[in-house]
Parts: sequence; C-alpha cells; structure tokens
Amino acid sequence: MNLTPDELARYSRHLSLSELGLAGQEKLKAARVLVVGAGGLGSPALLYLAAAGIGTIGIVDFDRIDISNLQRQVLFDTQQVAQPKAEVARERLLALNPHLNVVVFAIELRASNVMEILRGYDLVLDGTDRFATRYLVNDACVLLRKPLVSAAIHRFEGQAFTYVPQRGPCYRCLFPQPPADGVVPNCAEAGVLGVLPGVMGTIQATEAIKLITGIGEPLLGRLLTYDALDMRFNEFSFAARTDCAVCGTQPSIKSPQDQLVACAIDETLAISVSAISVSELRTLMNTAHTHLQLVDVREPYEYAAGHIEGSSNIPLQQLMQSSASFDKELQLIFVCRSGGRSAQACRWAQAQGRTADLNVAGGMLAWRQMVDPLIFVV
Repeated sequence: MNLTPDELARYSRHLSLSELGLAGQEKLKAARVLVVGAGGLGSPALLYLAAAGIGTIGIVDFDRIDISNLQRQVLFDTQQVAQPKAEVARERLLALNPHLNVVVFAIELRASNVMEILRGYDLVLDGTDRFATRYLVNDACVLLRKPLVSAAIHRFEGQAFTYVPQRGPCYRCLFPQPPADGVVPNCAEAGVLGVLPGVMGTIQATEAIKLITGIGEPLLGRLLTYDALDMRFNEFSFAARTDCAVCGTQPSIKSPQDQLVACAIDETLAISVSAISVSELRTLMNTAHTHLQLVDVREPYEYAAGHIEGSSNIPLQQLMQSSASFDKELQLIFVCRSGGRSAQACRWAQAQGRTADLNVAGGMLAWRQMVDPLIFVV
C-alpha cells in the first residue's frame, strides 16, 4: 500500500523513526481499529489514532453529547450538545485527517451484534464505562482472537492493560466477575479529573500503534496504574487463569452473553448490608478485639500492593465458591477497594446465616483518604 505525497508529508515524523518508518506507516494505513465508546477515553484515543494514520476506524457509541461531557471529552464542543457522539466524532476525525475511512455504529453493543461488528476489525480499544459492555467486549475478543486494549478511570486513578490471543491473560483472568450493579460509582456519582481520561486514552492509542506496527513491548500480563494526585505510575503482573471462564483450559463461555451486572448470589441482593466506617474500624482495631476478623476480598496482587495490617486475604470468588465456614462467634469485617466486592461478601455471609458481619464503607480508598495516606491502593 503506497502513501500519497500528502501522506508522506503528513506522517514525516513517523517516517523519520527507524523503528516505524515507511513500512510501519503503511501498516497503520492498512489497519482497521474499532473503538468502543467515544467518551472520555475514546476521545483522545480516536484523535491520536486518526492523526497517526489508521486507515479504517470504527466507532461504537449510541449516546448523545451532554454538556457535562465537555469537561473531559475533547472530541466535542458546546455547539454540538445533544448531537449523536458517534456522528460528531466521525466529522471531527475526518476534519483532522481526510485520508481516513471512519465507520459509525450508533447502536448499543449487545451479544446479538458484538461478533458481527468486531469481526471486521484487526484490533479493539475498549473505552466504555459500563462493566457489562467491558466484559462483553473482552469475551468477544477472546472468542474472535482479536487483540484488545482496555482502560478504565475512576476519580483520580486510571488502569490499562493489553490482551493478545495466545500471548497473555484476558480481562476475566484479572477480574473474573463484574461487581454488583450500582456498587461502583460512575463518573457522575464519584466524579473524575478531566485530564485523567486523556492520559489513559493516549496510552491506549500508543498500545494500538505498537501492536499494529510490531514495535516495543505491549502491556501483556501487566496492569498499568496511574495515580494523578501522586503523579505516579505503577505496574502489577498477573497471569492467565486456567479456570478463566472464557480463555481458560475448559471455558464455560462459548458465545457472547448479555449479562446483568449483579452479584453471583442474586437471591440475596435484597438483603441489606450493614456498614462500618473506616474511622470506626480503626477504633475497633486499636482496641484489639479478639472476636473480630478483617477479611480483604480483593485479588492477591491488589492485596500485595497495600493492605491493612492484620487483615487476611480471601479473594471474593474464592470466598463465594468455597465451603469455608467461620466461627459463628467471630464477627467478620469485609473490605475491598471501594466497597463493592465487600458488599457482595457480606451478602454471601448473610446467605450462610450470618447476621452480624460488616462491610467497610468506601473500602481501601476511604482508608487511604481518612486513615493512612501512605498506603498504596491499586
């Protein structure tokens, strides 16, 4: 695929890179990349993919522009409020680079259409803020053997990782099940620093360019985290799980499934969960009650990064799938990153006939904010 004189001038800084050069730029022109979500993460990712010369860019987004989006979604402007995001994004990308082919899917991604949409692309970027869609995209990429670059943002923190078939673990290897519906606040509820998705979306675009051109080392089996307040990047390794429901040795997911983002013990969702604040927890721990046990239900890599002294680590899925029993006289206090998984643990405990166990409100994020600002939370 030859570059036109205008393209040679446009991409001259790429052509000067020996690692990329003409051959790499032609790979970018021939590539087909699908971006799911044209919001906070999708905005910078799409802009840089377009500027880099990705030949065909697909955009999946059925939302309309809201004025609250403009604090972070840099694809759009005030005059475009109420217009469809995907269509406006297409116009903006073509204005930036008319050599592109931009395909719009102004629909909600579902199990019934995800395979057909993803099948026509070489690589997928997930910029969605919905857990159900995130798992749907991951599962479809695994089933179709498509590389996936995924990112997420929350308040002042971001995460990113890359999946390549047969080379590394998928999203379900890291987080086997989505959190209970509503227990993880969205941007409207929890807020988000406007520049944060710019950092993470640009990282996604970087990973996509590297995968297409074959340069550098992608984030395979590595979760990259970014803390904007401390201006610190960290990295945590994780491995493929043989029991992964979609990429494991005996997968139970053979086709995409629409799923309600809910806890695995649906019959107990109506049961209320009693909570304890981090300040109350600190007081209890300082009084050295022997009848209390603090159980951290995060994944082992999260626990290893930073935890409350004296806590024990039993990941949520392990807890809920085990037949482990606890002394009825022992009061369990469950903690996780922000309170979602620990709320599920409380519901599991209630289903076992336990009534006095507590959930740490706000989880480790609240503990860091109110008790120990030096503790690291991934």
